[in-house]
Amino acid sequence: MFDWLQNFADWLIYSVFNVSAETHLGVALNFFIYDTIKILILLFFIVFVMGIVNAYFPIERLKDYLNKKKLYGLEYFFSSIFGAITPFCSCSSVPLFIGFVQGGIPLGVTFSFLITSPLVNEVAIAMFIGMFGIKATLIYAVSGILLGTIGGWILGKFNLEHLLSEWVKNILARKMEQAVYKEEQLTFYQRIPEITQSAWAIVKGVLVYVIIGIAIGAAMHGYVPENFFNDYLGGGEWWTVPLAVIVAVPMYANAAGIVPVIQVFVAKGVPLGTAIAFMMATVGLSIPEATLLKKVMSLKLIAIFFGVVTVAIIISGFLFNILL
Repeated sequence: MFDWLQNFADWLIYSVFNVSAETHLGVALNFFIYDTIKILILLFFIVFVMGIVNAYFPIERLKDYLNKKKLYGLEYFFSSIFGAITPFCSCSSVPLFIGFVQGGIPLGVTFSFLITSPLVNEVAIAMFIGMFGIKATLIYAVSGILLGTIGGWILGKFNLEHLLSEWVKNILARKMEQAVYKEEQLTFYQRIPEITQSAWAIVKGVLVYVIIGIAIGAAMHGYVPENFFNDYLGGGEWWTVPLAVIVAVPMYANAAGIVPVIQVFVAKGVPLGTAIAFMMATVGLSIPEATLLKKVMSLKLIAIFFGVVTVAIIISGFLFNILL
């Protein structure tokens, strides 16, 4: 699909700039040009499509629906799906999580959203399609949604409401007035300009992260020795997946910044499942996220949340390596 783009990158770097394809710089620049343009094209297209979905399924409608319907456990799945179609990193997901809690949605259901939202979104999907293909993208997206569904269900069974912060408890103690959602009577064509503007705003918002991430990936691709990552994470031993996840937990990045780095991990010999587990831990668990969650959770609840998700990501990493 992107052969024309590879030809353009080859022409620009090797002919126009006259950088040799045999040098580390030539390889790195070619990788940077090709991946940057490809990812931005895919990113805008997928964000635009998901913008259409969001326009017809806003958060207020979801909150009302979950509060009024008995869904026999499917509410965890629906909340996880909603997390997947919202373009947020872990830190920007927290304000929506707080809104869910304030709206009276069960805590386990809100956790399903919080888990899935940074792991699976249109940014990550666009980049995954371009870098790893449809099969890996589908497995990654489905597993992320299932991880949020199952993780939220497990956390919901623990009855952890007593570990919420006093601020949240005071809010929930008051009688909440339900807001009535009034759907705007706009046609699809009337919504297009707003959706396009929103999609472009999202792309601009992550543009710096995309460029930085791809630049890091390009540098690693061109200059890091072939066996560097393979020596530490590519041996296939059982402990490489837990090691990748544990090392990633203290870090912080969004999908736009980390996916290009993961592509280089794989190119250097790290199994795709191990690399995806590393990415999930990086984008789904972070110190900034924990800091924001202190507004609504006790330290004990944050530790339980991080622990459950860490174990789930490790298990997912093993499954990824089997399936991929």
